[in-house]
Amino acid sequence: MPIVTPRTIPGVLELLPRDQIALQSMFDTIREGFESFGFLPISTPAMEQTAVLLTKSGSETERQVYLAQSTGARAQGYEPDAALRFDLTVPLARYVAEHEAELIFPFRRYQMQPVWRGETPQRGRFREFIQCDIDVVDRDELSIRYDAEMPAVIASIFSRLAIGDFTIRLNNRRLLRGLLIDLGVDDSGLQGLALRELDKLERIGAEDVAAALSKRGIAADTADRLLKVAGQGPLKGAAATEMLAALPDGNELLVKGKEELASVFSLVGVQGVNPDQVALDLSIARGLDYYTGTVYETTLDDHPEVGSICSGGRYEDLASLYTKSRLPGVGISIGLTRLFWQLRELGMTGTTANPVAALVTLIDEEGFETALRLATELRTAGVNTEVSMKAGKLSRQLKYADRAQIPIVVIAGADERQRGTVQVRNLVTRVQQEVAASEVTATVSSLL
Repeated sequence: MPIVTPRTIPGVLELLPRDQIALQSMFDTIREGFESFGFLPISTPAMEQTAVLLTKSGSETERQVYLAQSTGARAQGYEPDAALRFDLTVPLARYVAEHEAELIFPFRRYQMQPVWRGETPQRGRFREFIQCDIDVVDRDELSIRYDAEMPAVIASIFSRLAIGDFTIRLNNRRLLRGLLIDLGVDDSGLQGLALRELDKLERIGAEDVAAALSKRGIAADTADRLLKVAGQGPLKGAAATEMLAALPDGNELLVKGKEELASVFSLVGVQGVNPDQVALDLSIARGLDYYTGTVYETTLDDHPEVGSICSGGRYEDLASLYTKSRLPGVGISIGLTRLFWQLRELGMTGTTANPVAALVTLIDEEGFETALRLATELRTAGVNTEVSMKAGKLSRQLKYADRAQIPIVVIAGADERQRGTVQVRNLVTRVQQEVAASEVTATVSSLL
């Protein structure tokens, strides 16, 4: 049998341990941030019923779903009854509908799991990637106060990640639809198309957006007036307040959207978010039509080329396809894999310490049980400890620890065992000291 050349498939991110540690550190920071705001974890299966995922025949999403089928079922000609999830929102909708009677509302969940999409692999775009989502879902009504909590969560997490200054851009889809109505665009379908084009403004520019709006059937003067209002970029502080106040009160949707945005801005400030981290941006529409109110996009100030690092918004009926209950919600999502890849490309992931803090060496086979006892004592004290399982030259074991960046080495050779002592070497300072075996835990802990 010929040897198969080992390689990862295109569109996935496979990391060496050092990078994996850095990714895991980001994962843990995000999880801790979610939990600090009272969100609870859930986990859903990688596979869902195809009927759950493929609910909009012919949509772009449907063309990206990976169907899951056993080779046996395929050989027998069965249609796939399962598929890999393409996001965490559809599984959440199914989850809430299925467990509605058992959940406590408002239901505050976080979910951090991989998803799969059949996109064309390219730099920064993946077919398998980790998403980190939070959502608050309630029955019948959901207070606008939850919309204002999302920027506080975003600000807390990205401050903890320490990846540079960022801006949380806020807008409201009701406001945008009301603005379109005020400009004479009354058809809801045409409004949805216009919002999708408007959302591309920063990426493709005003001229191309105006041309796209024209193709959608929106008059040139209407498109120009829309872009004049929405194309002013992110506005902070007094400029944002003045912009909101200057918008007309021409219809109920426009008034409602303005009120909601003003409330969100006010409550974000109460939660201690730096005003310089929040901006009004009327070009942010989010391309997904299920968003109905507040929408969010977060970008790095010094690296706009990275694009959105966290986005989301408000929706009025999460699970209408699965239950008759009305379940409004609001949520945000961090594409962790893509964010990590972008930061690594920029050299911003930093260096992350090896979680192994100590190595207990083995100089001779007679000392193996002593080495195990020393390691067990250190682990019991909370020190991550590795044991050399094969006796060998101390120089080789020290070299291994140095390359692996294990900072502390514990040595218990025959002479040390006879004296009831151990040698503790700090590979960072290159200082070595002999201490009583009973003091090894205290000594190592103090060095760490």
